[in-house]
Amino acid sequence: MRPIHPALLLVATFPATGVPQTPSDPARSPVAAPAYRGFTPGLSYREFLERARPLADSDFVRCQTSPHTAQVMECGVVIRGPKDAARFYLSAHFIEGNADVVAFYDSAGFGDKRGVPLVDRTKKELTRLFGRPHPIGKSGWEWRYGRRAVRFNWRGRGTARWVSITLMDKDVMDRIARYAKTAKSRKS
Repeated sequence: MRPIHPALLLVATFPATGVPQTPSDPARSPVAAPAYRGFTPGLSYREFLERARPLADSDFVRCQTSPHTAQVMECGVVIRGPKDAARFYLSAHFIEGNADVVAFYDSAGFGDKRGVPLVDRTKKELTRLFGRPHPIGKSGWEWRYGRRAVRFNWRGRGTARWVSITLMDKDVMDRIARYAKTAKSRKS
């Protein structure tokens, strides 16, 4: 019988180090966070400020903590995109220091015909970034990334249009249960 070479024995008995391994459960494999204009759902409060402050359009980031706990906070600022000078109201909701929702709001077409092109331009940009959307209702699209999602909604009246692009992280969102009272406990 031929002896087993000691080096082969070592390789066979020790786990590979430095070699990427596939996760045991592909359903739980990490999914890349969708990014829009440098912001992602789940980003930290500090990252939000670092990205929002340079884009602020002669404004500063305003934040307000919950009256019940400092672990829940909302922030907002008017920003301008560095590449296209698009103007948005940027808003984020934080739970325990991470954003469960980051939203961009824009509007146009009040007394002119810029509203419809705003919606069309935003649709093209989001389709280019995220691919084919899942329709939600008559005026909404959604892209899903595991427990994260991007939603685009638009509304109109006459020539005016309002659009919102919302980035959501449901894992962070679930943390609100620690701070929100249930309907039953509020009644007592």
